[in-house]
Amino acid sequence: MRFIGIGYGSMVSGDRIIAVCSPESAPVKRMISDAKECGRLIDVTCGKKTKAVIVTDSDHIILSALTAESLSEKLVESGEDK
Repeated sequence: MRFIGIGYGSMVSGDRIIAVCSPESAPVKRMISDAKECGRLIDVTCGKKTKAVIVTDSDHIILSALTAESLSEKLVESGEDK
């Protein structure tokens, strides 16, 4: 199991990540509000602006203050370690 740092000391299993998205589009905003209503939203931004939205295979939505590009680089780097 490989963990990816998603900001402010928080980590998520890289194997569970389905997508890393920008929070700007309307469908992603809808996905965030739906997850919040259902109790599946995890906010690890520590009050900072949300720059990336992580979708997991358990249908949880994770908000991160790191950019989608930096998170995807971390995912690629951790995949190369195998």
